[in-house]
Amino acid sequence: MATQTSACTGSTLLQPISEIINLPLDQVNFVVSQLFALLTAVWFRLYLHPSKTSPFIRHVVATLLGFYLALFCFGWYALHFLVQSGLSYSIMVFASLEHMHKYCFIVALGYLSFCQITRVYVFDYGMYSADFTGPMMVITQKITSLAFEIHDGLAKREDQLSPSQKYLAVRRMPSLLEYLSYNCNFMGILAGPTCSYNDYMAFIEGTSYQPRHADNANGHENGKYRQSEPSPKISVISKLASCAVSLAVYLSLCQVIPVERSIDSAFVSSTPFHLQVVYLYVAMLALRPKYYFVWTLADAINNAAGFGFNGYNKDGSPRWDLVSNLRILDIEFATSFKTFLDNWNIQTALWLKRVCYERCPINPTGATFLLSAIWHGVYPGYYLTFLTGVTMTMAARAIRHNIRPHFLGSDRHKRIYDVITWAGTQVAISYTVVPFVLLAVGPSIKFYRSWYCCLHLLCLLLVLALPVKPRHLRPREPSPRLQSDGLQAPHAGGHAITDNNCNRKDKAT
Repeated sequence: MATQTSACTGSTLLQPISEIINLPLDQVNFVVSQLFALLTAVWFRLYLHPSKTSPFIRHVVATLLGFYLALFCFGWYALHFLVQSGLSYSIMVFASLEHMHKYCFIVALGYLSFCQITRVYVFDYGMYSADFTGPMMVITQKITSLAFEIHDGLAKREDQLSPSQKYLAVRRMPSLLEYLSYNCNFMGILAGPTCSYNDYMAFIEGTSYQPRHADNANGHENGKYRQSEPSPKISVISKLASCAVSLAVYLSLCQVIPVERSIDSAFVSSTPFHLQVVYLYVAMLALRPKYYFVWTLADAINNAAGFGFNGYNKDGSPRWDLVSNLRILDIEFATSFKTFLDNWNIQTALWLKRVCYERCPINPTGATFLLSAIWHGVYPGYYLTFLTGVTMTMAARAIRHNIRPHFLGSDRHKRIYDVITWAGTQVAISYTVVPFVLLAVGPSIKFYRSWYCCLHLLCLLLVLALPVKPRHLRPREPSPRLQSDGLQAPHAGGHAITDNNCNRKDKAT
């Protein structure tokens, strides 16, 4: 039966539809709001184009529509978005530039944690209905990212910044309207994704299509840069098709293959261990399409509004992946723990790298996993997942540095290595995220016991047995085609080059 209306703090207008299709009202409100945002995005791109209206009007409309969707889905809980943004903006304006970014980081993350704690432990433990803290997580990323970007742009010298930080640095304090539009626009208020402030302002002002490098060979005709804007139609249609497939797979399999069966005593006692491993992999495979649907739909909404253009491919076709949050094929065929994480929730990984990993002087990998756990929420399962993730990352790094070189002598050996590491990665990921799904300590420990904590012990053994040289003593890998990466993102400049390079070499999350 459909969820009671009391579980939803937003609008009850769609309650009859919720009862007919037998889905909770808050989920119906969310999907309908996102579909409304998709149609609005098309109107926004066509009728409020930068050539037809001013940035002021575009900011106002994007902000008001965002607040409307938030009120429709979450009711008065949407006021938390304004409170969090207002407190952080006050700090940006009145605090000293030297420490402003630290204060914003503490206040924004602290307010998010306060809301998560009260929602989980005061109101309803395990309640997902009307979870207003989901949008707050994205707003927290935007607030903290912008605070660091303003600090880089106004309080640091050029020689103190990395190439990507130079591109992301904000050189003037945003107005209140610009700030609210960036945080709460209708394209990303419900499901994100996070984007840089400079990229968002370029979209609002209509400069995101302009090439910035004279040596750019992509996107030009007869030696002259193409001035017409690329259409996002093909990208939007393909992403909506992916959404439809993901939703169909999730609704078909999520109830048939629940993860919770992995800790059922009868299932564990009657199923051989190797079949338990296969079942866990399939159960996690059936769970991921839910995230594919939400993130791909959010990406399509941004593209439909004209946001997300990321240069041209080698064949001249436009790329619309600037704010994409995942690469599905790279996730499903990942051959390492790092590759999986690099292609899962991409914008959050970039946020963690930019605000924590690149700036933390002590144990940046551990600090990054800790920040990720705090940001996700207060369920104990989150912390068990990220603690396990630290050991998995260290073990995967040890395997890569000590074992992988022995398989690079021939293509056949490399294919064998890829098959083995693909299977190991999928099992390791499934094992790691079980507490993230189960949430509570008791069921999570019960699962680990049923597996005899085998992967924990194996990872610890690998870390102790296989030495990994410090980063500054490792031989440098041949540089990828930086020029090619840069050409594919003409409006991102060194930003794309640096992030791609960091993803391949330096990023641990």
